[in-house]
Amino acid sequence: MMVQNLKKLRLQKGISQQQLADVIGVSQQSINKYENHMIEPDINTLIALAEFFETSVDYLIGHTEINHIIEPVQPYDLNRDESALINGYRRLNQSEKDSIHMIVKNYNAKTNRRSY
Repeated sequence: MMVQNLKKLRLQKGISQQQLADVIGVSQQSINKYENHMIEPDINTLIALAEFFETSVDYLIGHTEINHIIEPVQPYDLNRDESALINGYRRLNQSEKDSIHMIVKNYNAKTNRRSY
């Protein structure tokens, strides 16, 4: 479970190994070793790193390319049509998503359904 993206995130944030170490409570040498795959951080350190960089442990260790916090989702058994709608929605920009939310809200209001 090597940390794959730590150095990338640290450089993007423009902080030194020492600054990162101070924030999460480890030594600068530990950060250096994590970045150079010499040692692996424990789970509490991984969580602290993920929280600091506002990402997930999965991203840190290279199990996903999603570099932001992964929002909790609710399980649904979707049919093919519903899945296509969800996938299409995810490709929209925020303005387009806001329009879709307004349309659904208006339809629900007209039919007296509970809003989502």
